Amino acid sequence: MTHPAPPVDHRPGRTGHSATARRLLGMPEPEAASTTRTAGRTALDRVGGPVGLAVAASPTVAFVAVDATAGLVPALAALGVTAVAAGAVRVARREPTGAAVAGLVVAAVCAGSAALAGEARAFFLPTMLLPVVFVIAYAVTFALRRPLMGLMVNPLASGPRDWQGRPALRRVYTVSSAVGLTLATANLAVRVVFYVADQPTTLGALQVGVPVLFAVHFAVTLVAARRAANPSPVLATR
Repeated sequence: MTHPAPPVDHRPGRTGHSATARRLLGMPEPEAASTTRTAGRTALDRVGGPVGLAVAASPTVAFVAVDATAGLVPALAALGVTAVAAGAVRVARREPTGAAVAGLVVAAVCAGSAALAGEARAFFLPTMLLPVVFVIAYAVTFALRRPLMGLMVNPLASGPRDWQGRPALRRVYTVSSAVGLTLATANLAVRVVFYVADQPTTLGALQVGVPVLFAVHFAVTLVAARRAANPSPVLATR
């Protein structure tokens, strides 16, 4: 008497034709793909999403574009109008009121810096303090053996509170923090170079583009941390 073949379980993480095909093709497990998508959305949400990025960049873009074509005073006027419009969009999108106020304050401080100095490049002087803060923060947390990315990412990765005692997870945060320190240092150095060279257009491009780079770094760290904190049984047995 013949017995029927056992049914193939096609659920994620089980053996079967689909799992074999994924292994042969080097495709990620469904859990891994889902984790990647979730981490990507989380990182994008932290910078406001595509609309949030565009809104945040609009005052800088307006200032640089008008300065290049009409001069500093019209550029300051365009900055003021665009900053107010950006704040209104944030309120309309029901973002925290603090975000709208902070955007206006940053725009006002940058505008004041440019107006006092009488040159467009001074607009970017206040925002150059941010990479300085990050460089110091990375250095201090490394000295305290508390990698900065661990402090920032671990709560979002649902990692254990004792992550410092988990070698795999600590390694992820240490490597990520080293990368973050390198990026922050390079960001500061490049900004200083183009500030000295009086290149406001390039400084504007950096101010708009760098947040995207840091969002990608954050997303990659979040994916790696979640995998280290909750390793898949299928991946662990390979």
